[in-house]
Amino acid sequence: MIEISNVSKSFTLHNQGGAVIEVMRGASLSVAPGECVALTGESGAGKSTLMRMIWGNYLAASGAIRVGGTDVARAEPREILALRREVLGYVSQFLRVVPRVPTREVVAEPLLALGRGRDEALARAEGLLTRLNIPPTLWGLSPTTFSGGEQQRVNIARGFAHPFPALLLDEPTASLDATNREVVLGLIEEAKARGAAIVGIFHDEGARNRVCDRVVDVTGFTPARAA
Repeated sequence: MIEISNVSKSFTLHNQGGAVIEVMRGASLSVAPGECVALTGESGAGKSTLMRMIWGNYLAASGAIRVGGTDVARAEPREILALRREVLGYVSQFLRVVPRVPTREVVAEPLLALGRGRDEALARAEGLLTRLNIPPTLWGLSPTTFSGGEQQRVNIARGFAHPFPALLLDEPTASLDATNREVVLGLIEEAKARGAAIVGIFHDEGARNRVCDRVVDVTGFTPARAA
């Protein structure tokens, strides 16, 4: 479902005389349906860079990144948008939403974008918010006013609203209490059971051991560290 083949990435520092920094070389990774792979490595090793290349925010310098039938490394912007709408979900550490949009609408948006009925989409959103212990009194408010932990749970609910065939998870259990951590791990297990291919960053070792099938150390893809 997710196939990364011989991917490289460099950044040009225009404010430092155009210096070119090679940050990744020869990255290869395969993630099957129903499999969860954890990216590990010290800070700066390239975990987030690789995730952003899969998501399409960073353009790979070479190689292929195939998610389903789309090569993200070569896809047109419209193809990337369609991939994100239908195939590839992303739960980041930060909630980015339009101010004043109610929380239930934020969570329902991925389903509404696919043309699902409004009642169905809102019912799914409310079910996830309930499961993640966001009280109904907050559903009509913008999540921009919520605490960090509440925003994280809203972000998770939004990421799991549609049954994406592939998922990217960036520290999905960070800063959660034991109760909500358990809920999130249950959502990940359910996604695996329905066949989602998952790539994640899990600094929570217990969570990683529970839901991840394999660990890939990205240090081997980082030229300066691999030398």
